[in-house]
Formats: sequence, structure tokens, C-alpha cells
Amino acid sequence: MKAGTQQGHSADLLRALAAFGVNHICSGLPALRMDENWTVDGLTRLRKHVESFGIRLDMVPLPMGSDLITKANYPNIILGRSPERDGEIAEIQTMIRNAGRAAIPALKYNFTFLGVARSAPTRCRGGALCSTFIYEEAKLDPRVQEIAHGTHEWMWENIEYFLRRVVPVAEEAKVRIACHPNDPGMPDESFHGVPSVLSSVAGLKHFVDIQPSPYHGLNLCQGTVCEMLKDPNREILEVIRYFGPRRKIFNVHLRNIKGKFLNFQETFPDDGSVNLLACVRAYQQVGYDGMLMPDHAPQIEGDRGSAAFAFELGYIQAAIQMVQEGV
Repeated sequence: MKAGTQQGHSADLLRALAAFGVNHICSGLPALRMDENWTVDGLTRLRKHVESFGIRLDMVPLPMGSDLITKANYPNIILGRSPERDGEIAEIQTMIRNAGRAAIPALKYNFTFLGVARSAPTRCRGGALCSTFIYEEAKLDPRVQEIAHGTHEWMWENIEYFLRRVVPVAEEAKVRIACHPNDPGMPDESFHGVPSVLSSVAGLKHFVDIQPSPYHGLNLCQGTVCEMLKDPNREILEVIRYFGPRRKIFNVHLRNIKGKFLNFQETFPDDGSVNLLACVRAYQQVGYDGMLMPDHAPQIEGDRGSAAFAFELGYIQAAIQMVQEGV
């Protein structure tokens, strides 16, 4: 295992990460659509730029973001609109092939209608603002409800249509494609009539079984999965022990929460309901050798986020060192 991050690939950030000893990253998004940045030459330049700081580019995000309204660069894939989705899938296939030719081993993506559903932020340790979800208080963008109101079967059909066309390409290119769970967990895998079938552990298990392949798996956001659980401190270990031996964990967002299913704060790694050190031990036990990275961080007044993420990276590095040294 190694510490990683996904905060971008600017020269200033890479210099800081090199100083921190963080030698593996997921880059920022090369471009919102297929253009010269997604060509083999463009991706090779990106990889060499990262490598020039002594850092390995382990993963790149596909332009399939978490927000259907503002980040849906390929909305017809998510919404299953034919024939438009076929052209969008063809572009994703090209990105996967080009990543393989540029020696980039993995790509991550989202497949969600809801985005990241939250209620109003609340105060946590030291007066920091923590992202919060209280089910009864959370709202749904009416634009999302209008275009994505549907059945679970409809969402599964869209997912399966996509996977049947991209997983064989990923196998050919030898590029692992990692899907982020739907954030957060939802009762009956839906929210105000909008399906969210990847918002439960059962849904994630079905997802990885759709296309049996070593190149099809999860960007396992541990915080998101804990948000699906009634007893996250205990149940998250069971989740790691299920997906880990099956080699379906391609990347880990090591994030803590305070609370549980339908009522939680995203908090600092040492201030939540989950023993993250026990989780790191579980990842080692199942043979996981990828990145553990910060995901979301509390907002500290006067800080633009760098201090909170640096704290999280330091925590992750210390946890890895303790586990690897048997402490």
C-alpha cells in the first residue's frame, strides 16, 4: 500500500507531494471531452510531467463525474439515451485505449444520477465545517428528478450496456477501470424516485459480477461505503474482506465519518466512528497494494483546504507505516 492523492497535477502541488513523500497520485481531469489531451501523446505528456517530480501516475479520471447537472460531460451514457450514448461510449473507449498506450494503468469514473447528496454542513472539531447528510433534511435538485426519475431496472440496464462495451476494451488495453460507489447510501437504493443502485453493498457486489474481469472493479470510497452501513466500524471490515480477496479494490478513498446510515458527518480521520487503523490492517491482510488517499476534508476557517488534506495525508502515511512495521 502507498499514500496517494487526487487533488490534481499542478507543478506546485507535485512539488509539495514530493516533499511529503507521496509518490503516487491520481491526476486531475485531462479534459472534459475527447481532445488532444486524451490522445496518446497528450496522456504521455501528462505522465511524464508527473514523473518529472519523482511521482508515479497510477490513475487518471475519466470525464464521467459525480454531478448529472454540472459535470455530466457524457450524460447520454448515464441516462441511456440511444443512439447518442453510442458515440459517447466510443469516445470513452478511445480514452481507455490511449491510456493503455500511454502506460497509464488505471482510470476511475462515476455512474450516478444523484451526485453527492448532502444536507447543510455542520460544525465539527475545532469549529471546522463538515459535510453532513441528514436524510430528512436533504434536498434533491428538481432538475435531476425531472430527467432521472425512473426504475432500478432502468439504471441497471444503462450500467450493463456501458460495461459490456467498455470492459472488453479495458482488457485489451490492460487498463483497470474503477467505479466510485453512489454517495451516500440510500434506503431502497433511491432518493425521491431517482434510482441509486450503487448506494448499497449489495448493489456493489452485483456491479462487480456483471462483467467478470480483472480490469473491472471499484474505486472503493470507504467513506461512502460506511455511509451505507448501520454499524460502520464493524461492517466496513466485512466489506474490505469481501472485495479485497476478489481483487476488486483498485483504489481507496480512506475517509472517516461520524455517524452511520442516513445520518453522518464527514470528519477528520482520527475523529470519526470508524477505526481507520483497523481498516488499513484489513487492507494489508487482503493483499491490497494500491493507493490510500484522502477524499473529502473538513473546511477549516481561513484555510483553502491544503492544511486539512496535508493532515489527512500525514495520517494515512503514519497508518501505513505502523501496519507495515507490525505496530
